[in-house]
Amino acid sequence: MLELGIKTLLAYLLGSVIGSLLIGRLRGGVDIRTMGSGNAGGTNALRTQGAGFAIQVMIIDVGKGWLAAGVLPSLSLPLIGIDPTIGRQWLAVACASAVVVGHVYPLWYEFRGGKGAATLVGVVMGLKPVALIPAVLTWLLILIVSGFVGLATMLAVASFCIYVGVIGGEASGALLAFGITMLVFVCYTHRSNIERMRAGTENRAHRLWLFRPR
Repeated sequence: MLELGIKTLLAYLLGSVIGSLLIGRLRGGVDIRTMGSGNAGGTNALRTQGAGFAIQVMIIDVGKGWLAAGVLPSLSLPLIGIDPTIGRQWLAVACASAVVVGHVYPLWYEFRGGKGAATLVGVVMGLKPVALIPAVLTWLLILIVSGFVGLATMLAVASFCIYVGVIGGEASGALLAFGITMLVFVCYTHRSNIERMRAGTENRAHRLWLFRPR
């Protein structure tokens, strides 16, 4: 259990490294939580700081998700090693969950982070890369039809759950439990988006929204 606890903690601390706030600090103290939607994620970074800034943010946030889910679980750490009693897939999803939680509630930044979407992309790359295909296609389809980034993100996570449930396999139990947990969590982090969509005040991605008013 020591390996599980230490690696889960390390994944959370890794998640607490927020791309937008790190890049903002290197650029003279820019804090995008005081701009736009007030969120520290990639979408607000793009809207307030431009594409170059947002790309750097995405590299960090996706990369830490991949490291936590795809690399950290298999590492043999000094004085800890590998515990044969712990299932590798369950350890991976524990680290995956922790890095997303760390991104949303970062220790280093007063527990005010992003909504977890970019980090989830990296996590899926580490856990099951092929599952990115239905998730990305769902995200693009919903974004093109509705223009809502938040809705597209929530349904993309739902498509991951459906994909894992359909393909089955030895690791499906851990992945499905992770997917359902993340779906609930992402819906919670996007609760303000849901409220704005219901009120008709949510911003849309007009460049990708196919049915925008002409």
